Amino acid sequence: MERGLRAFTDVRPGEGRTALVMFTNVFLILCAYYFVKPLREGWLAASGEVAGFSKIEVRAYTSFGQSLLLVPVVAAYGRLVERWPRAQLIQRATLFCMATMLAFWALQPNFLFRHVPGIGIAFYLWVGMFAVFVVAQFWAFAADVYTQERGNRLLPMIAIGATAGGAAGSYLIEPLGRTGLVPAEHLLLAALVPLGASIWMTRLVDGWEGGVVKRPVRIDGAADAAQGGAARVRRGALRLVFGTRYLLVVGVIMLLANWVKTNGENQLYDVLQRTLEANAATQGLAGDAVKGFVKAETTAFFGGFYFWVNVLALALQALVASRVLRYGGFGALFLMLPVIALLSYASMLLLPLLWVVRAMQIPVNATDYSIQNTARHVLWLPMSQEVTFKGKPTVDSLFVRAGDGMAALTVLVGVQLVSAPIQTFFAWNVLLVAAWLVAAAWVVREHRRMSRDAHAPHGLGGAS
Repeated sequence: MERGLRAFTDVRPGEGRTALVMFTNVFLILCAYYFVKPLREGWLAASGEVAGFSKIEVRAYTSFGQSLLLVPVVAAYGRLVERWPRAQLIQRATLFCMATMLAFWALQPNFLFRHVPGIGIAFYLWVGMFAVFVVAQFWAFAADVYTQERGNRLLPMIAIGATAGGAAGSYLIEPLGRTGLVPAEHLLLAALVPLGASIWMTRLVDGWEGGVVKRPVRIDGAADAAQGGAARVRRGALRLVFGTRYLLVVGVIMLLANWVKTNGENQLYDVLQRTLEANAATQGLAGDAVKGFVKAETTAFFGGFYFWVNVLALALQALVASRVLRYGGFGALFLMLPVIALLSYASMLLLPLLWVVRAMQIPVNATDYSIQNTARHVLWLPMSQEVTFKGKPTVDSLFVRAGDGMAALTVLVGVQLVSAPIQTFFAWNVLLVAAWLVAAAWVVREHRRMSRDAHAPHGLGGAS
């Protein structure tokens, strides 16, 4: 088994069993998420709560709503980290999500009930939180299972499972619905199956790897306690992140990264709509014919766009991520996306044409889903269990959703208040990426120091 896995990374004897189960685990989690994700827009349209609002306004309000809701959720989760062992925590949190999924299935529009007020907005908010929280929980578990040395080798391979799971979930929806095996109204039920299997796999790995002990490292501003029986410092998740410079800067980077990427996707959509409307006018279309033409062409365009994003992401994850980490280290991995983003958005600024924006946005998204995805998980490897399970879900949920909200606010201000040309949005992205690069360089330096502490002889590391 290890011999086959060595095509992707350096897998040593005895490591293949756990790595393969972790790979399958995250594959199932992402597959379940992509069963749920396509339902959001349809629920909003069917529930009729957003009449009179544009898509941009809906995105703004829901993104900010997700950020606000995540504050009490993250605080509650941080308290549970102190009360339950990691496998029990993940099992109960996932079961809660599954129970919520069952409730939404029963309340969906035009199913058991014709209309439940507010259900579309509630489901949209819930899917956004589910997306980042359940996935972040898995990667917190992975970062806790593996030591720094093993994680550097194995996490890039495990991350292939996440990329492949997202692609598989997206692909399976259409044939399942077309053949009648899983109608659209039962996709939520179908998502329960892989989530249930993921719980079993988590408990399996926890039983195998329960004896792994990682040394604590010093983090400026955080009192980090050892896992090997010493009394742990009880700190809330939000207080831990906002009171620790390293974790706060990591959170700001996640906010900036998501802000930049969502800005780019918004502008791709805008350039596409303008191009299609011009094409429709050239063809002499009018009225409903224009709407039909734009809808069909938009669907076809994004179908091709996401296909190439997924293909490139899978190739980068399978063939590049582990090699960059092995030969270039964490710094090369963590800085690759902002460098690509800087070049891409500078190109869009100079030549804001549809083919340029599309060609430049594909590598940005693909690198985010592969190389950057791996880097986001590797940076937690030197952390203790408490810091990982409190800090990572907070950063990967609250700060990511805040980035979505800032991107929506950027569109609202740029379009509604100042009527800025499209070049302004690309110029703003270039400035955001520059700030991102500065913060990322600082994190790379601190991560290098913490990695040295983690490998230093006992007595030189410890809490501060």
